Amino acid sequence: MTDDDPAITPKTDIDDGLVDAIAYEIARLTKLRDRTNAQIASMTQGEIEPAAFSILFQLIHGGPKRSGALAEALYSDASTISRQVAGLVKRGLIERCADPADGRVSVLDVTDAGREVAAQLRARRNDSLRHILTDWAPGERDIFAELLRRFVDGYEETRQRMLADIAAHKDLQSYYEPAESNS
Repeated sequence: MTDDDPAITPKTDIDDGLVDAIAYEIARLTKLRDRTNAQIASMTQGEIEPAAFSILFQLIHGGPKRSGALAEALYSDASTISRQVAGLVKRGLIERCADPADGRVSVLDVTDAGREVAAQLRARRNDSLRHILTDWAPGERDIFAELLRRFVDGYEETRQRMLADIAAHKDLQSYYEPAESNS
C-alpha cells in the first residue's frame, strides 16, 4: 500500500494511545458479554440463548419481518437466524404468519408470550444498567448515552467501508503488513 492508496484513511489528530485504549475497552466489553451469555446459556441448559432474544426486541420494535430481513436488521447470517427462530417458535415466543403483502410467504411476529418474556428481559436488563450507572451523575449518564449512540452510528457507517476495503484486498496478509516507510 502506498500513501496515495484510496483505501488508506487520512491521518487525524487522534492519538494512537487513545484509539488503542478505546479498542481495548471494546474488546473487553465484547468478551465480558460473550462470556456472560455463555454462562447464561449453560445455567439454563441452553433454554435461554441470549443472542436469540435480540430477535424478540427487533420484531417488537420493527414489526413482523421475513426471516431474511430479520437477519439483515440484526447483522446476522440467515442460518443463525433460522436456528434461533426455530427455538423461539418452539417455545411459543414468536410465530410464522402469512405476509399480508404476499400470502405465499411468511413473516415472523412476536406472540403474547414473547411480549411477556421480552418485558421481563427488558426489566432485568434495565435493572442491571441502573446498577452500573447508579454512581454516575445524571449529566454523565446523558452524555454517555449520546456519545455511545454517536459511536455506534459511526461504527455502523464505517463498517461498510472497512468490509469493502478488506474485500478489495484478496491477499489479506499483504493488507496487514506494515506500510513501507520512506525513512
